[in-house]
Amino acid sequence: MAIVIFPFIFLLDRRYEQDKYLLNHENIHIKQAAEMLVIPFYVWYGVEFLIRYLRYKKFRKAYLNVSFEREAYRNEQNLHYLNSRKLWAFRKYI
Repeated sequence: MAIVIFPFIFLLDRRYEQDKYLLNHENIHIKQAAEMLVIPFYVWYGVEFLIRYLRYKKFRKAYLNVSFEREAYRNEQNLHYLNSRKLWAFRKYI
């Protein structure tokens, strides 16, 4: 369990420091935020989450369907993803 407040990753528990997939997931979010100049990333995330929540009526389902999360979850186990990730790659997950 973690959250990105650019440029930092905050972990719920120190034992997550060793979870390479969780850290990769969060680093994908760092890259997403950086390429969107940070504030627009959080605005887009919030708006998209709200739209998904209104559609699905379930917090977890809305969260999992935000394009940024879809990209991060689908690629978190590919530890080389950030080396080959194209600019604005999250768009294909909208």
